[in-house]
Order: sequence, then structure tokens, then C-alpha cells
Amino acid sequence: MPAPAKSLPGPFDVILFDVGGVLLTNGWDHIERAFVLDQFGLDHAEFETRHAVPYDLWERGAISAEEYLAATVFYEPRGFTPQEFIAAMKVQSKLLPDNALGILGEVCASGNWLVGVLNNESRLLHEYRLEQFEIGTYLDLQLSSCYLGLRKPEAAIYRRALDIVGVPGERVVFIDDRKVNTEAAAAVEMHAIQFVGEERLRGDLKELGIL
Repeated sequence: MPAPAKSLPGPFDVILFDVGGVLLTNGWDHIERAFVLDQFGLDHAEFETRHAVPYDLWERGAISAEEYLAATVFYEPRGFTPQEFIAAMKVQSKLLPDNALGILGEVCASGNWLVGVLNNESRLLHEYRLEQFEIGTYLDLQLSSCYLGLRKPEAAIYRRALDIVGVPGERVVFIDDRKVNTEAAAAVEMHAIQFVGEERLRGDLKELGIL
């Protein structure tokens, strides 16, 4: 059932934020992977060869963290445990310098819009990150790839997001750091903003009458 929109002071009903690259560092991108692989003495090329297919499935919620790690790391005996590896993965999540968390808080505090995230993330890291950094306290909904079974920049994930919030694209603001993702959102008529820092985003949202 579509989520009800909040009272509306302007032309938008819903504001959706990406997480990695907007609020926090990325959860398990190439930089984070490289650091953890070095920590455990794993071969980068071998890991990346094994990583692509199961990672796609993991972010779609189609396989568990254990299945992902079995395919990429624990296909042979290791001198460390999956729990140790996962702990190292989680440590890579940090507050992004020049992040939009303050803006998220202001938008949420206004009570004027339905506020959510639209992100690509595995269930393990998505839920850890939102709890660890208390992002979930700001959100009315979580449109993560691990719940929807779809990933940005696929058009289907944006269309599904619109189905869930129950409003047309022109009444949704979507904020993401990656141009390919904002372009895909704009293609379904969302008002897409590419995040390049807090000050620029604050200006963009003021122009829209949101801040």
C-alpha cells in the first residue's frame, strides 16, 4: 500500500537521499574492499574476479552475507573467520566529509515531506549503517536494493520507488552523488540533484523552497 504523503508546503511530496557518497562513505566499494583485502592478505585480482556476480545478487537481497563470502573469500580455508571479515567490512563505514546528514535532519524536522533513502546496499551493511549512524531515526521509508530486489541505475527501481510512495516523479526530489543515478532518476521525471557537497545541496534545496 502506498505510503501517505505528509502535508505539502510546495511542489514536492517526497525527498529521497542516497546513503553512500551523500551521508556516509560507501559501504563496500572498491576503496573499502581494497583496504580489507590488504588487512587480511588477500589477492585483489582473485577477489575481484569472484566478486562481481555474487555482489550483484547480495545487493539485491538474493543471497546472504554468508553466501557472498563463501563465493569470494571462504572458498578455501582461511586463518580468520567470516565474523572477523564482516567486522572489518563494517569498520569501513564512516561519516562522509562534507556530508548531508545535517540537511537530512533539517528536512526531517520540518515534518513537511515524506523522507527516505533510495540506495544500493546489502542487507547486512544497510541495516548496520542506518543503526550505527542513527540515520534510520530520520526516515519514513527505506527503498534499498536489498529490499526491492532492484539496483540503481536500473529504471525499474525508480519506477518501483514511485509506486511505493504513490506520487508522480515530478513530486519527488532525489539526491545522489553519481551522475548515472541522477540521470536515471530524471528519466522517470524525478527532480534529481547530484550531490557535490553540503553547501551546494543546501543552495539547491533553498531554490526549491525546501530549506
